[in-house]
Amino acid sequence: MRAGGSACRRRRGAVQWGMSPDLRTLFPAVLCLLLAACAHAPQRSPLAQWTPSPNHDARRPSLVVLHATEQGSVAESLHTLRTRNSGGPVSAHYLVGADGSVHQLVDDRRRAWHAGGGSWGALTELNSASIGIELDNDGAAPFPPAQIEALLRLLEDLATRLGIPRHAVIAHADLAPTRKRDPGPRFPWQRLAEAGFGLWPDPADGEPPPGFDPWLALQAIGWPLHDPVAAVRAYRRHYRGDEADTLDAEDLRILHSLVLQARRRR
Repeated sequence: MRAGGSACRRRRGAVQWGMSPDLRTLFPAVLCLLLAACAHAPQRSPLAQWTPSPNHDARRPSLVVLHATEQGSVAESLHTLRTRNSGGPVSAHYLVGADGSVHQLVDDRRRAWHAGGGSWGALTELNSASIGIELDNDGAAPFPPAQIEALLRLLEDLATRLGIPRHAVIAHADLAPTRKRDPGPRFPWQRLAEAGFGLWPDPADGEPPPGFDPWLALQAIGWPLHDPVAAVRAYRRHYRGDEADTLDAEDLRILHSLVLQARRRR
């Protein structure tokens, strides 16, 4: 009797606490809906405040492009990046404030409209290929340490989550040298290189070989050469911190090293 009673209690427990047939039928469908919702959820950085912009469409990133807002405040830039302006809608994936605050405006998997016309190496549709990061800066002021540290954390996050190569970080001016100069000559590219982002010359690479062609080097690294003077200015802005339009012996050493590093990273 004791054994039989125990079995009966177990059966009653199963009926009382088990899942009803109707729920068992519904559960797989509910689970599928939840998984589908997760699959289509916006891809966002945990480091940023989500401040969505409607100005985007789909793509897959392999490059990071850095910009300067050249506006008066983060609030002004957020307005510009989230509205349809008279010159056409623009946006970026991220906006990094001078105080280190980070706003994400567009899902990482979507194409923000930040690069405009231009090219970098074989890439000609830069909005499709890149993550755009705007830095709150007027294009002339220095970039505060808090802003750069926030940018470095964001770059680390993007490299980890999206698999973007750590060396694939360029200036807006690099891809569009005839019409853009941001983030400007005061941007600390060497600081980024010390943290492992972008390319930076290594003195250990030594002197360029006889017959070294700086124009082929500029092109091999990525600069478009349809306007050679503009390309030199973009290179100098990035690696020499000025806007000279001629190359000297130091530039040849730098370009030689950059070509070697680009080959090593591929």
